[in-house]
Amino acid sequence: MREFKYQIMPEIMRRWSPRAFSDEPVAGEEVLALLEAARFAPSCYNEQPWRFIVAQTSEALQKMQGLLTEQNLLWAKHAPVLLLLLAKRTFSETGQENYWHMFDTGTAWGYLSLEAERRGLITHAMGGFSRKRAIALYDLPPDIAPVALVAVGKLGNSSLLAAELRERERPGVRRQLSELVIHSS
Repeated sequence: MREFKYQIMPEIMRRWSPRAFSDEPVAGEEVLALLEAARFAPSCYNEQPWRFIVAQTSEALQKMQGLLTEQNLLWAKHAPVLLLLLAKRTFSETGQENYWHMFDTGTAWGYLSLEAERRGLITHAMGGFSRKRAIALYDLPPDIAPVALVAVGKLGNSSLLAAELRERERPGVRRQLSELVIHSS
């Protein structure tokens, strides 16, 4: 059980990254609402560098699942929605490098995950996928970087997971603030 020292948004308190997904589909409107939440994340110079590839059909899911590591595929293949998060590396106006593209895309992911939690959906972001294959598979231009692959759905039965995954199927332990704050005055 997680312990919170301060009162914060209930969605933050409840959110974690389960691996047990129900086979129940997620309505397209729900997915669009998650993307809408991400759309309103703040970004450097309002650049909004995040982009998304959405997989919901059987064919699109199989295609995106092919990018996953073997370990992630074990459980993520049951998610009814997969999202490939991308980040545009350059500013649209100047073409110069946007050093904050990953930071901003991470913020958009955070908004998406909290909106999912608010709607009773679960999300699990993964770094375990082939970026090189993603670039080739989706013919991404050089200024678009694959950042993460996200499984979206409804909570399923954890007893259906492999034993080693079942043991880890709980909210992760968080460091204390005293370990994270370097200077405070």
